[in-house]
Amino acid sequence: MRLRRGVREMPKKVYSGKVVSDKMDKTVVVAVTRTFQHPLYKKTVRKITKFKAHDEDNKCKTGDKVQIVESRPLSKDKRWAVIKIMESEG
Repeated sequence: MRLRRGVREMPKKVYSGKVVSDKMDKTVVVAVTRTFQHPLYKKTVRKITKFKAHDEDNKCKTGDKVQIVESRPLSKDKRWAVIKIMESEG
C-alpha cells in the first residue's frame, strides 16, 4: 500500500489475458479467464470476463497475451491499461 496525502491506497489489480479484438483506435478487448470451484457442486468452472483496455501505441494484435492493470476511467467502458505484451501472436 502507498500513502498519498495521509490516505492509504489499495494496490492496483493486475490481470493477464488474451486480446480478442483490436479493431478500435488505442483500445483492445482482453479476455481474462479465471477458474474456480463451484461452492455447492464442487465442479471446476471457467469464467471468461472481457475488459476494454487502453493501448496507447496500437501495438497489440488479436491473439497476443498481455498484462493489464487497473486505471482511472478513460471512457464509458475503459478502466484498464495494457502494461506488457507477454507473448506476441505471429
